[in-house]
Amino acid sequence: MFLSIKSRVASVALCLVACFLLTSQALAGDAVVKNGSEVAVHYVGKLPDDTVFDKSEGRGPLKFKVGSPQIIPGMSNGVIGMKVGDKKTINILPKEAYGEYDKSLLIDVPLKNLPPDVKIGSQLQSPQGYMVTVKELKKETAVIDANHFLAGKTLVFEITMVSIN
Repeated sequence: MFLSIKSRVASVALCLVACFLLTSQALAGDAVVKNGSEVAVHYVGKLPDDTVFDKSEGRGPLKFKVGSPQIIPGMSNGVIGMKVGDKKTINILPKEAYGEYDKSLLIDVPLKNLPPDVKIGSQLQSPQGYMVTVKELKKETAVIDANHFLAGKTLVFEITMVSIN
């Protein structure tokens, strides 16, 4: 009889733990992304012609706080309303991504101020810490493009919501 009571107590305890875990999972699964949520997403970033420019595969999910300046507004707004496990494709116009292409950010720089092996397409870091691209080489200058490489482009993100906190 003692073993029987002990078995019943153990069964009840296991049942309570299982119910708690199932309830916790159900509640977590019901979480919906809202402004201020901390989320993790897997993504593939493409241009409308299906050219892939970035993906999280092999690096782990991208983690960010919805509504914070650490992420482009189109991505931040695009995940609102999602739940863990949801998949979604978001089309983001330039104004909600890296802005329109700005021709005033094409700058002539004397070649003497650049590395000697610079060539068209070289990526350099400006003194302010921004990445710039060499667009053209002239006799004594180079045309540097300080636009983000995705400026002026519509972006397509295929995302999967991994977690919400």
